[in-house]
Amino acid sequence: MLQPGIKGRREEVVVEEKTAAHIGSGLVRVFATPMMIALIEQTCNESVVPHLDPGQGTVGTQVNVSHCAATPVGMRVWCESELIEIDRRRLVFSVKAFDECGLIGEGRHERFVIDTQQFTAKAEGKKA
Repeated sequence: MLQPGIKGRREEVVVEEKTAAHIGSGLVRVFATPMMIALIEQTCNESVVPHLDPGQGTVGTQVNVSHCAATPVGMRVWCESELIEIDRRRLVFSVKAFDECGLIGEGRHERFVIDTQQFTAKAEGKKA
């Protein structure tokens, strides 16, 4: 059952493929902002999946985060999330991202609970 207070944590090492220079979001070899956002989305999603009904999933709908410190290749980064609000199917998370030296980003992320089969069918229907 979904309830405020559910926490998540996900950790990874910054590799070349996750740098701003590699993905084209910048020119330097540091953890890219889009990769930090992906880490945030993965952390939040994984934290609530065990609490959903069969056939349900979540999709990200809003990200409002700051990326306040650079992280070089080879350092560990992690995200910590907490579900702070539930409004019917809308889930709001407080998120913080860290590297081995401290805080690198923080903010809020929203996700919606979906029926995965219906959602996929609707998306595929755009092709028609």
